[in-house]
Amino acid sequence: MKIFNNKKDLKDCILEYKLNKKTIGFVPTMGALHQGHLSLIQKAKKKNDIVVVSIFVNPTQFDNAEDLEKYPKTLENDCKLLEPVACDVLFTPSVDEIYDDKIISEKFSFDGLEHQMEGKFRDGHFDGVGTIVKTLFEIVTPNKAYFGEKDFQQLQIIKKMVQKHQLDVKIKGCPIFREEDGLAMSSRNTRLTKEHREIAPFIYKTLKKVKKNFGTKSVIELNEWVENQFKNQPLLELEYFTIAEEKTLETAETKIDNKKYRAFIAVFAGEIRLIDNIRLKNN
Repeated sequence: MKIFNNKKDLKDCILEYKLNKKTIGFVPTMGALHQGHLSLIQKAKKKNDIVVVSIFVNPTQFDNAEDLEKYPKTLENDCKLLEPVACDVLFTPSVDEIYDDKIISEKFSFDGLEHQMEGKFRDGHFDGVGTIVKTLFEIVTPNKAYFGEKDFQQLQIIKKMVQKHQLDVKIKGCPIFREEDGLAMSSRNTRLTKEHREIAPFIYKTLKKVKKNFGTKSVIELNEWVENQFKNQPLLELEYFTIAEEKTLETAETKIDNKKYRAFIAVFAGEIRLIDNIRLKNN
């Protein structure tokens, strides 16, 4: 595995691969790697000659300074995890390498996707996401890039950015990777207390019941049911639950035939914010 921390050396390396007709698969991460990340790398490896992974905790997508400060940084362990999954290139730039001396976001329009769900609670978050992903795409110039569906809104926004900016990269969404008890894998899970970790799978259990009842109950009934479920869970605080149309991410008031829907949820387990989602079937 080759490791680079500056753009020029990485670009030179990738140029050499491309001159040799190698295809590049890219998995951008913020580190604190887990099996969910590794599953993305394995998918990238199956479809590309070379896999590039980046580890960069991007300051412009955090609306909470304390969350940025406490975000787990485990580079040494991350490198050990990457070796067995045949990562070819690791890019670990500093903040200065990416932003020079101007840690600010570019302004984006994602045709309204950015104003739904996470956008209502995390000011400027998706401008920060767009800025770093676009920057990394310009540095790595991948043929394909891989993202997990746990951050489904982010996935849709990146697809929109690629379309609007006419970037030459194919975006591949990959299924959510879960713990055995159903909790969606996240780097933040390591910060959960024992009590919060024990109750956290309740989030996915709730989503599965919503999926089961989506064909027979109305959107309003399901919204009320979820709110009541969390009122009975003192260790978990529901920030939002939304049933939305997959393409536009607009909140559904009623169900319309031939539209695809997904349930989205954000929950605080103590000070740790957890998100999840599930595709719904409209019978």
